[in-house]
Amino acid sequence: AIWRDDVDTVRRIVTENPKLLHENALVRNSNWGPPLSYAANLGRDEIIKLLYKFGAMDLEHAMGRALLQSKVETAAILHELLGSPLPPAGSLGGPAYTLSTQGTAFALRVGAPVRDEDGQRLAPVDVVLETDSRNPKAKHEILEMYVAHGLELPDTPTMALHRGRIDLLEKHLRRDPRLLERTFTHEEIYPPEMGCHDEVQATQGTPLKGTTLLHLCADYDEIEIARWLLEKGMDVNARAVIDADGFGGHTALFATVVSQPNFWMNYQNRPQRAPFTQLLLDHGADPNLRASLRKQLHPGYGPKYDVTKTYEYRDVTALSWGQQFHAQVFVSESAMKLIEERGGRE
Repeated sequence: AIWRDDVDTVRRIVTENPKLLHENALVRNSNWGPPLSYAANLGRDEIIKLLYKFGAMDLEHAMGRALLQSKVETAAILHELLGSPLPPAGSLGGPAYTLSTQGTAFALRVGAPVRDEDGQRLAPVDVVLETDSRNPKAKHEILEMYVAHGLELPDTPTMALHRGRIDLLEKHLRRDPRLLERTFTHEEIYPPEMGCHDEVQATQGTPLKGTTLLHLCADYDEIEIARWLLEKGMDVNARAVIDADGFGGHTALFATVVSQPNFWMNYQNRPQRAPFTQLLLDHGADPNLRASLRKQLHPGYGPKYDVTKTYEYRDVTALSWGQQFHAQVFVSESAMKLIEERGGRE
């Protein structure tokens, strides 16, 4: 009834079964919280008001769900029902995960802090960088909102990329003419001082540890920055660092075949497109360079996909990397087709 926004049926059900106000809604094996929180997740404002009158108390959790889903008007109603308090610590986390600019802006507007009284970071920069969501424009805007509200971000090339700031990348390139040749450690890409975690927790497709700015662009769908890098003379076949076990050496082309943007393209049945692969091939990417990679998926992808094992792929091309990858939802068929058309082999 909540899904259908059927206020009358919700009223009848709750009148007959008031205990349901405090039972969690289980949908497709996921816990969506009590009915009021579930209604907030969907933006069912009239039902929220009704459930509140009947005694529903999960307003704070519901407000978090509304912000998570960019239901700003719903969040405003809940905030008023709560008595318009300052948002609790962690209120920026939901919209950070979904890269909701509207949710982030609302939370900041009603007083969500980016730092505590001692100046320590509260803004969930780690969530913005590590989320499985991909929306470059939204990510840039959220990070800039944090800065505008007093958060200081690291002055690094990788953070400039995360922020979508080509102007800052220009400054880094002037300071370091060899910037386009550099590779970056996991910690440089995901700074621990911003709360970031290990390689498994940082959601990505093709591994990013020890890679270049061009590799990062591929997994974060930063095609405009990639174009800028290539215009500045970046080697389209620049390889990742090879570690002590012999893993690495892959180019950015590999990261267009197995990537987080590909996951969403396939999961949501979007049209098959591979503009990043096309860009790299048009700039001379070698489709037959070989590398060795290993990959363990983020635990959030279980149980549908194996998240317990680290899979190893030795001496693969970009094409065979995609063909062999153990979770095909991350693989772009259109990318592999383009690579085959350019002479790519297994």
